[in-house]
Amino acid sequence: MSIFFIAEIGINHNGQIDIVKQLIDVAKEAGCDAVKFQKRTVDLVYSKELLDSPRESPWGKTQRAQKEGLEFGQKEYEEIDRYCRSIGIHWLASAWDIPSQKFLRQFNLKYNKIASAMIVDKDLVREVASDGRHTFISTGMTTPEHIDEAVAIFRKANCPFELMHCVSVYPMEDEEANLNCIKNLRERYHCDVGYSGHEVGLAVSYAAAALGITSLERHITLARAMYGSDQAASLEPSGLRMLVGGIRKIEKAMGNGVLGYQEKEVSISQKLRAHITCEYKKIVRKS
Repeated sequence: MSIFFIAEIGINHNGQIDIVKQLIDVAKEAGCDAVKFQKRTVDLVYSKELLDSPRESPWGKTQRAQKEGLEFGQKEYEEIDRYCRSIGIHWLASAWDIPSQKFLRQFNLKYNKIASAMIVDKDLVREVASDGRHTFISTGMTTPEHIDEAVAIFRKANCPFELMHCVSVYPMEDEEANLNCIKNLRERYHCDVGYSGHEVGLAVSYAAAALGITSLERHITLARAMYGSDQAASLEPSGLRMLVGGIRKIEKAMGNGVLGYQEKEVSISQKLRAHITCEYKKIVRKS
């Protein structure tokens, strides 16, 4: 089974639908299976105190102006849905609150996503599981007990899911990846396990692919120098193309693990071992 590749646009669109479409095109051309966004109800996710606090941004001088400037509504998501369907790529979004999850239902998406930050919100986890849609559950910033509870909720709801090993540092240093957690998650929960990466380069994601992940998520951007907190941990178009191409090669290279001759080796073995005759073997044994 091929690794399901999710290109995380998140908030790297900077509130501009034309940037969204460019990033969707980048993901499609690179061979990704889906693009992902984040959906929030600003007044539920953030406190009034934080929203009223100062923050310089292209949209104003407060945290509220910045948060609302990055948040898409009905019109934008209708256009995202139309555009993704027109070019043949899936889209999904991680909801940060229950009204946002209910908002997303109108688009009849094939997949859901629970962000690492929200896996501890049991009410939201139950709401997502009630959809019955295949859900990617990121495990950054969690204890085993947090994951136990989320898995139990999904299994009780009979909702298909896979976990995604994640380290919620932006950007993440390679030595922080702890990829052996992929095996541990698979053994503990007996489920498919993917990887959601926030590293700068490609090597860690290549290694995750070789460990048998079923899904891979990376943030993407048009340029890492653009405004935004996630840009530094994102892949530019050339990097995304290299990563997806490399992942597909790794999948082919892993093979089926069966010991023995490959078909193309037969004629080569006959040629290279032609000198090993019965008489030669006798001489070698005597010596």
